[in-house]
Amino acid sequence: MNPENSVSPPAAPFTRSGVTDYLTDLFHEEIRSGRWAVGARIPVESELVSWTGAGRNSVREAVQSLVQAGLVRREQGRGTFVIARSQLTQTLQRRVSSSGRRDGLELRFAIDVATAELAARRRTDDDVRDLHALLDARARSWRQPDIEQRMAADTALHRAVAAATHNELFVELYDGLLDLFRSVLRADVEGDVDQHARQHERLVQAIADQDAPAARAEIGDLLTPLIEDGIPHQR
Repeated sequence: MNPENSVSPPAAPFTRSGVTDYLTDLFHEEIRSGRWAVGARIPVESELVSWTGAGRNSVREAVQSLVQAGLVRREQGRGTFVIARSQLTQTLQRRVSSSGRRDGLELRFAIDVATAELAARRRTDDDVRDLHALLDARARSWRQPDIEQRMAADTALHRAVAAATHNELFVELYDGLLDLFRSVLRADVEGDVDQHARQHERLVQAIADQDAPAARAEIGDLLTPLIEDGIPHQR
């Protein structure tokens, strides 16, 4: 646990009636902010007691509320791990498992157009550096036949575009849809040649140039042909 990077709880004593609700909100914020990252183990009960100054029963009830919300999962002998940043992402993850490829591509088109345009207007110099680094990482991923690595590199770049909007809801939405975006991408990263390298290069350049119409156009060039291929719905 790293308390200096966490939200500081108010000093004890707590009022009996509000302690569990307060702790639940506090723990939700740790997850939402990414301080308790998806895939990471949350602090053990004794650490949470020490950090918050609350009683074990209240801490236990607050953690159980996270379990019930689908944000964390207990693993016997290992601890409690974060599995979603919010109930929104957890709901999306459940829903997308039954979605077809074309549905996913159309949803990705709508989100990527919005984030690309907004990123072009709001991006910072740090965002541009991150985008170029991830673009290079995406290009390098095609030097190996590892499909999972290619999908991870591609989605990391597109997530960075969402992050460059500086709109936390877009980032949260993108995180909730990553599994879907990876699944609809699989067929397009299996070849020996990266057929979409140029579109990605132009997309990053349009965002760097703060050219929102060009950023939108590059998303269209990238995704519209895939949607218009007439891919049947997979139900």
